[in-house]
Parts: sequence; C-alpha cells; structure tokens
Amino acid sequence: MRKQFLFIFLALIVANTSQAQGKTTRIGYIDMEYILENVSDYKEAKSQLEQKAQKWKQEVEAKKLNINNLKESLKTEKALLTKELIEERETEIKFLEQEMMDYQQKQFGSDGNLMRQKAALAKPIQDQVFTAVQDIAEAKNYDFVFDKSSDLTMLFSNKRFDISDQVLRILNRTEKREQLTKKQLKEQEVKENLENAIDENPAMADRQKALDEKRAAREKLIQDRKLEQEAKRKEYDDRRKALQEERDAKKNGTVSGTATTIATPAATSGAVNTNSTAKTATPDANGETPSAEQSGMTKAEERQLLYEQRKKELEERRKKILEEREAAKKAKEAESQKTNTTNN
Repeated sequence: MRKQFLFIFLALIVANTSQAQGKTTRIGYIDMEYILENVSDYKEAKSQLEQKAQKWKQEVEAKKLNINNLKESLKTEKALLTKELIEERETEIKFLEQEMMDYQQKQFGSDGNLMRQKAALAKPIQDQVFTAVQDIAEAKNYDFVFDKSSDLTMLFSNKRFDISDQVLRILNRTEKREQLTKKQLKEQEVKENLENAIDENPAMADRQKALDEKRAAREKLIQDRKLEQEAKRKEYDDRRKALQEERDAKKNGTVSGTATTIATPAATSGAVNTNSTAKTATPDANGETPSAEQSGMTKAEERQLLYEQRKKELEERRKKILEEREAAKKAKEAESQKTNTTNN
C-alpha cells in the first residue's frame, strides 16, 4: 500500500511540475525481466544455474528419502530395541533432519546460493541497462523512467511508453560492435533510429507496415514473373531440342532399307503447294535432304515436306507388303494346283 501511495505522490509531483513549467513531461518505463530474458549471455548463464539448482534439489530429495527410510526402519524394529537404542536412533534422525534443512536453506534460502548467484548473474546486465536508460533519457528528454518489474506497482502502462526494445537494441549493438565494420555500424545505427522512431510514433509504425507489405507484394510479383519467364524459356528450349533431335535422326538415316525415300522435285512440288513461291528441298549428293537454313525453306515448309515424305514412305511400305502377300498367295495356289495334279 505504501508503494502505491509513493507512485501516486510521484505522479502528482510530475503533474505539478508540468503545470509550473508549461511543458509536457515525458515518462517512460522498462521491463527488466523482459530485457534479461532476451539477452543471450544471460539466458545461457541462467540455464547453467538452473541445472545446478536441479542438482541441489536432487540432493535434498536424497536426504529426505534416507531420513524416511530410517524412520520406517525404527518403526518396524522399535519393539525389539531397548530404550537407549531407540533414543539413539531418534537423535540420529533429528540430526539428519536438521542437516537437511540447513542444506536446503543454504541453497534455496532468501540469502542462499541460488539467490546470490542470480543477483551476480543479473548485475552486469542491469548495469548496462541503467547506462542505456540514461543515454536514451538524455537523448530523448525523458523526465522519468520506471522499471515495470520492480517493487513499484504500476496499475496501468501504455505500450508506447515502453522503451525496453530500445534498450535491448543498444545492448545488442554494444555486444556486436567489435564484429561489425564501420559501414555496417552506420547501417545498423540508421536502422535503429528508424525503429526507435517507429516505437515512439504508432502512426509511423502503421505507415512502415504498409510500406513493408507493398514491398513484399512487389517482390512476390517480380519473383512470379521471373518464374513464368523461366518456364517459357524452358518450354522453348525443349521444343527446339525436339526439332533438333528430329533433324539429326533424319540426317543419320533413322528410317533404313527400302523404306527410306528420296524427295524428288516432282514429289516435293506437290508437297509444298500451299505456297507457290516456296522452294523445294532436293537431296544432296549423299542422299540427305538439306536443312531449312541450307535450302532456304521456312520451318513450316520443312515440317510439311517431312510430313509428305513420311506419308510417301508409309504408302510404299504398305504397297510392298501387299505385293508380298499377293505373291505368297499366288505361290500357295500354284503349290496347291501342283499337288492336285500329282494326286490325279
């Protein structure tokens, strides 16, 4: 209750001072627990301390278990023991209980090892926090800065007066200063100044959020266009590769034997009659049809020519198969007639 009155008294002083001087009093606050939990060195040391405290707890539990076992043993054997032995056992149990309580107080008491080591662990960082708070207060003209996690009760605190994140940035910058170059330090300071301005001005924070969203949308659009262009380029490359493989297969004589047909000027003139001015491709000395670049034909004309050639090859192959079937049929009939004549 006394602390609440102290806080109200300080608030009244601030109000009177503001009215007397005719200026706005700036008040800020920090959350020391929040700051400590976000400092990497403190978190690591705290983890090690918690492991040590866990070991102390296990030792206390072992002592309790030993005392309980002695009590159960005494209870079981009490009828068989003399009065002197019973008193001796009880004295030993009381001594062990007192020893266990002393050990527990030593490790976990208000002035025990755990509390002292916690204080020693937090003190260097608290000193850095106090220094950072003084720098921020002087630079931004704060009249009062309170600690939200201290004994002083704060019934209400507006988030925009919280400078804990600014303090954390100063601590992190100090920790990384030796690892950064001058250029990186300058960029870091510009970034921190922007973040500090955003912390103090919620409207600016909303504008910055909108800008970040627009930037993210623009980057996504650029990335989508890039992926689309890559897909089109791949499709074009695949098509060109397929055409090249088709040309190479024709040049290497994929269709063998009598099925390979040479396009004569008379045949090709009918194949490419869709364009009266188009040039027809004639075989060269090796029996190969020149490519579109060599004959001066367009790709469409070349594809039409290939189609006509393949159609002609299929017709000739079909004709040959029919002739072979007809010859086989006639041979069979002749053989049948010869057999009948012999039988007669």
